[in-house]
Amino acid sequence: MIIQGARVPLKRWQQAAVAVGSAVGALLDPRRADLIGALGETTGKPAFENVLERMKRSPEGREVLSERPRVVSSQVGHAWDLPENTFGAAYARFMGSRNFSPDDRPPVRFMETDELAYVATRAREVHDFWHTLFGLHTNLIGESALKVIEFRQMVLPMCLMSVVGGTVRFNEKQRRLFFQHYFPWANIAGTKCTDLMCIYYEKHFNEDLEDVRRKWGIIPAPAAP
Repeated sequence: MIIQGARVPLKRWQQAAVAVGSAVGALLDPRRADLIGALGETTGKPAFENVLERMKRSPEGREVLSERPRVVSSQVGHAWDLPENTFGAAYARFMGSRNFSPDDRPPVRFMETDELAYVATRAREVHDFWHTLFGLHTNLIGESALKVIEFRQMVLPMCLMSVVGGTVRFNEKQRRLFFQHYFPWANIAGTKCTDLMCIYYEKHFNEDLEDVRRKWGIIPAPAAP
């Protein structure tokens, strides 16, 4: 499977220009998923290469790389029909309650090889699986906490920059809640769980949500005090 839009060659100075422009634009409008994605691609090549090597060393990761599943409606739509206790049903509830579509993710454009483009695409598309597993909201605090977990898992510079950008937009109460409550939890949760990029999530849709959390070492987000 060729990842559409993956092979836009950039010289080093062009990568830097895209990275700076994307960073500024994302800070001004954090809803611009395309800018956040471009920032991740232009600053994250070493991290994605590391993730790729880890996936190649994992049996389930190799299966993902071989079959290249996509988190799009045509491939995950059956989750809406699964029993209520399953991981797949929990994902469907998460998406449906927010009127999200699996097809809304912007394409990867700036990776040098098709293999790296798929890894970047996979990292982008499993984001909502992680929301579901960790029980995180999609508000500013929830997204910032998940970015801490993503940084711990993938060491993507974009994740760290997103956390910094998110905390700048916090009010004083949100900032105190995040750093006293969610940031310490996310640091632990991101390091205690299994390698989340090496999981073929779609093949676990029909399993009980709490069972997969235990199996993968997931520590759900604590309730806000």
